[in-house]
Amino acid sequence: MDPLTTSAASGMRARIESLEMLANNLANVATAGYKSDREFYSLYAAPEALESSLDGPLPSTLPVIERHWTDFNQGTLTPTDSPLDFALSGQGFFAANGPAGPLYTRNGGFRLSPVGVLTTGEGYPVRSAAGGQIQSQSAAPLEVAPDGTIRQSGQMLGQLAVVSFDQPASLEKVGRNYFRAGIAGGGAKPAAGVEIHQGKLEASNVATPESAVRLINIMRQFEMLQKAIALGAEMNRRAVEEVARVNP
Repeated sequence: MDPLTTSAASGMRARIESLEMLANNLANVATAGYKSDREFYSLYAAPEALESSLDGPLPSTLPVIERHWTDFNQGTLTPTDSPLDFALSGQGFFAANGPAGPLYTRNGGFRLSPVGVLTTGEGYPVRSAAGGQIQSQSAAPLEVAPDGTIRQSGQMLGQLAVVSFDQPASLEKVGRNYFRAGIAGGGAKPAAGVEIHQGKLEASNVATPESAVRLINIMRQFEMLQKAIALGAEMNRRAVEEVARVNP
């Protein structure tokens, strides 16, 4: 495959990955607590090409997406008036007991299980600051203070666990709006300077207008790369035909 076609094909593959990521972001515009994904581009050169370039011209490089990263900027806090909806103001995460260990989320759309345990929307028990669960004692509404202290009919039930990480970039996404602590991220620690707002939810931080513009730009780039591949194929065809004429 000639260098033009190779570079264009690599660019198309990177744009396809960008489209998939962008489509997932747009699909979660209405998902509470969702954090958008973005891409980090890099240039790839084969090790063999790098070795051969020590005594010659620089090798050709190919555009690739090296990794995805998550934008943890805060979303807008939207009032819901539901006493079981909570939003975080500041850098931190609610903690829950997932099927395979602790999970962390910015989605505070909680509910009470049939036995009165405070759970996430998926049914994972929400963790208290003491490491246990939040157990409701009656049908009375819950009252939550900005520091996460939960009371019911004047009785304290516990305090919501709100944690942070020294390296949030190491968190691994699980599903739409959960995270799992990565190996390099260190352990969870109590978050500082975070307030909990009852009766509100944090909206997704996906910027719809920006995403729409990026979608159009990526589609245009994809079309240009398609034309480059078609041009390379046409050049190769003509070169073969010219060789056939010169050497009948």
